[in-house]
Amino acid sequence: MRLMQRGSEYTICVGTIELMNNRSNSSEVALASLTCARLKDRPKARVLIGGLGMGFTLRAALDALGPDARVVVAELVPAVVAWARGPLAHIFAGSLDDPRVEVREDDVKRVIQQVPACYDAILLDVDNGPEGLTRLENDRLYDEWGLKRARYALRPNGILAVWSGGPDRKFKARLRNMGFSVDEVRVHANGRKGRRHVLWLATHADARDNPWAAAGPRQAGRAS
Repeated sequence: MRLMQRGSEYTICVGTIELMNNRSNSSEVALASLTCARLKDRPKARVLIGGLGMGFTLRAALDALGPDARVVVAELVPAVVAWARGPLAHIFAGSLDDPRVEVREDDVKRVIQQVPACYDAILLDVDNGPEGLTRLENDRLYDEWGLKRARYALRPNGILAVWSGGPDRKFKARLRNMGFSVDEVRVHANGRKGRRHVLWLATHADARDNPWAAAGPRQAGRAS
């Protein structure tokens, strides 16, 4: 993974493949803003973001959440965190220093499994969507195993929000088969133009099959 710069444009690449840049970020912003708008009536909302990237999802989440919210960001690649505090610090605009934020250099799969019924929302912008591009291991986030664990990590009526570079009918069907109600939103990569990215906002309203749901607030307090 490399950070490239041309003038004021920054790009994160894997090999010759561009993962993201600081000019096309509308869908990353929408991932957080659309999700967190659904959390506005939840006090002390807890949000997990998988993938730090260039921080656009994090900044949008902080803008939308209240002062008592907490945001955990799981980023596997230490270099990405280092870039956020170094050459990309002006893009992050102090969001990493927000007292509501905790950054963990860890695999988001591992973080999801640590505390059940902990999060009101899990936002995944890992790899290029449901099919691993940078790491095949990322596929486990999106298979039945991964979706089951995401569901258990969510509080009742919690939201699993997933970013993708393109549509995936099989993944959308898998979400529904796992008991989620799913809204699919397509957002231009750059404002009103450019390629359309896909967001899935998946809610699991029925907590009766989650044996940890009733323990959510108490368990979540341990991680605070």
